[in-house]
Amino acid sequence: MTGTKKLLAKVLLPVLGTFEGLILEYEMASLSGVKLYGDVFHSIMRIVFEEEHFVTHAEMITRDRFSFERARARSVATLGYIYFPYSRDELEKKPDFCQRNLYELVGRIGSVENTGLYQLPVYEREIIRCALLNNKPFRPIDVCNWLILKRESCRKLLRNLEIKGFVQLIGGSQSRCYEFMITEKAVSLLYRGK
Repeated sequence: MTGTKKLLAKVLLPVLGTFEGLILEYEMASLSGVKLYGDVFHSIMRIVFEEEHFVTHAEMITRDRFSFERARARSVATLGYIYFPYSRDELEKKPDFCQRNLYELVGRIGSVENTGLYQLPVYEREIIRCALLNNKPFRPIDVCNWLILKRESCRKLLRNLEIKGFVQLIGGSQSRCYEFMITEKAVSLLYRGK
């Protein structure tokens, strides 16, 4: 936790100004089903921050461990998160540079007002927001609970979001659906200004 404390004290708190929205030792599932942990996860901006010490992450690792670390980064990306690692040396010797990097990222992510999110009807926006926070496939009944609406209204909203490419059907058929998953298009609508 020494490196995580440095990351929090030297970069995250000075730039973000608060610990709100940060989750330590955030658990994720890799593409192969193995549990992964990110040092710090920002739940709103969907960023996984890592402190990587040269000795443990580079100097003494095996080829298999090196391959695992690459697969880990791919898994984080596949989950729709931004992977943002810092080396221990950077945190100790160049904290201002590390802060500038994070300021740049936050500036590029931008505010919700500039992303086109407000062009969607409010219920569709709320489904995208809740699906993002849910962070796993969701069912129509989940949408009913999120919006406090009847099933038929939620089905229509989900159909509209599917047509727009913001959610995708997982399982089921044309007449019956089981689960949905938020798409990268919806994530980029929220966080990357596209």
